[in-house]
Amino acid sequence: MTYEVIIDGKAHRVELNHVDGRVLCRLDGKDVNADAIVAARDVMSIVIDGRAYEVKRERVRDELHVVIGADRYAAEVRDPRSLRTHKAGDTGLAGPKKLLSPMPGKIVRLLLGEGASVHSGQGVVIVEAMKMQNEIKSPKDGIVKKILTSEGATVNAGEALAIVE
Repeated sequence: MTYEVIIDGKAHRVELNHVDGRVLCRLDGKDVNADAIVAARDVMSIVIDGRAYEVKRERVRDELHVVIGADRYAAEVRDPRSLRTHKAGDTGLAGPKKLLSPMPGKIVRLLLGEGASVHSGQGVVIVEAMKMQNEIKSPKDGIVKKILTSEGATVNAGEALAIVE
């Protein structure tokens, strides 16, 4: 998975990949030797190149901050798969849109059928990957024109699951 992480106004590209039970991390194109565990709610213990850090997450109103030791940073995480990170008023939603699987997995449930009315952000399909269920949401208001998969089917990353018109 790739994320854009903005710390105090500076953007960073973070890539996380699951390989042989481990999570490999790349930061701005460079491999990072990191290990992390959730120590408590909103607290992580992270070891980077042998140095340990306690990282706390704070949310005040609509702002997210990360606290490391005595230092506090404004933070924002953008997941390109999330509808929340898309700008309001995006004009790229005209016409039919395919709902794509963001990862390989198994279709565990179809939330809507063909011909159903759907709202922007409403779940259409649930894909299970690595024992996590991921709700694939409609990018726009419209009608589910076609369901391109079925419950129990195995899908690949980028495979079209449904079409919303």
